[in-house]
Amino acid sequence: MEGQLLNELAYAAVLLVWIVLLVTVITKKTYEWMRGRGMPHNVAIYYNRKIIHAGAGGLVAVLVPFLFSSPLIPFAFALLLAVFTYLPHKTGKLFYWFQDPENIYEVHFCITWGLSILLSWLAFRSMVYAVVPTAFMSFGDGVTGVVRNAVYKRRTKAWIGNLAMAAFCVPVGYAIAGLWGALAGVASSVVEHFELKPLDDNITVPLTALAVLFIGMLFA
Repeated sequence: MEGQLLNELAYAAVLLVWIVLLVTVITKKTYEWMRGRGMPHNVAIYYNRKIIHAGAGGLVAVLVPFLFSSPLIPFAFALLLAVFTYLPHKTGKLFYWFQDPENIYEVHFCITWGLSILLSWLAFRSMVYAVVPTAFMSFGDGVTGVVRNAVYKRRTKAWIGNLAMAAFCVPVGYAIAGLWGALAGVASSVVEHFELKPLDDNITVPLTALAVLFIGMLFA
């Protein structure tokens, strides 16, 4: 038991190092590359946010069922990252290559990612189901943002992004959780379109997916 705990802490530490490098070094380089090619600041940081969505939240979510036997370590490290991303807002020293002074949605992302892992385990006693809401939030919403940014060059909630999100979420949801997983993909893709202040889609998307999966479990 102690050996397993040490192994999981080591996995978490490696993943944490990867995320910190992605956030502080790699995306700073991609920002400079995009800006050097004439891309506006707001477009570059938006692309970077989606790179972080996929490279941090999405990749780690896929690895969670293979590396961790319980949600506690991923949940704790997600909260640690929430603090890490909140402090620049608090101090005014933003990571300008991906953080927006107008919102702290990346903090919401970290917290909800961890909660999704925890709630999935409590509801289904399976780390596999945790991949569904986190993948929708990370990869699905990332695809949405990339498509919209490519088409409109600004932040928008155009439906073309939701169609792109559904094209990813529905088959992924079905592959992991069957029909209810596909329905979760549809529901999450629709919910993402709407601004529900003070909530943002980093909260509404995974919670919607979890709710649909939970309803499916009750019916099953």
